[in-house]
Amino acid sequence: MFNDIGPLELVTLIVLAVLVFGPDKLPKVIQDVTRTIRKIREFSESAKHDIREELGPEFKDFEFEDLNPKTFIRKQLDNEDLGLKEIRNGFDLKKEMAEVTDAVHSRDSDTSSAGSVGSSGGRIDMTKKPETPGPDDRPPFDADAT
Repeated sequence: MFNDIGPLELVTLIVLAVLVFGPDKLPKVIQDVTRTIRKIREFSESAKHDIREELGPEFKDFEFEDLNPKTFIRKQLDNEDLGLKEIRNGFDLKKEMAEVTDAVHSRDSDTSSAGSVGSSGGRIDMTKKPETPGPDDRPPFDADAT
């Protein structure tokens, strides 16, 4: 619940609690807060138990965390019955991109004249490389930035 509270924040909360409630009333306030949290947890657990009883035995493995769409999808994708891992492992993006590049290059060389192949040895370089501007080149004008 409070996983993202650091030590400095915790000390700040304690100092604020002492200043607001005073050192005399602070133990009583802490007991009341812990008692309230305990009652809320008991209430939620009894509600979960009642819902599971009402749903019947076919929903005995039902988890309320599965109602979160992200958790539900992750659980379904990790299911071994669907065979998704084999499909995911059989798909090689680099190989597919190389095939597409070769197909585009062969179509391009068929329609253009001979000798138009670049210095890359017949392959198109699809990596992004920053263009180095010349000494007289101005940066592009952006009308929205002014």
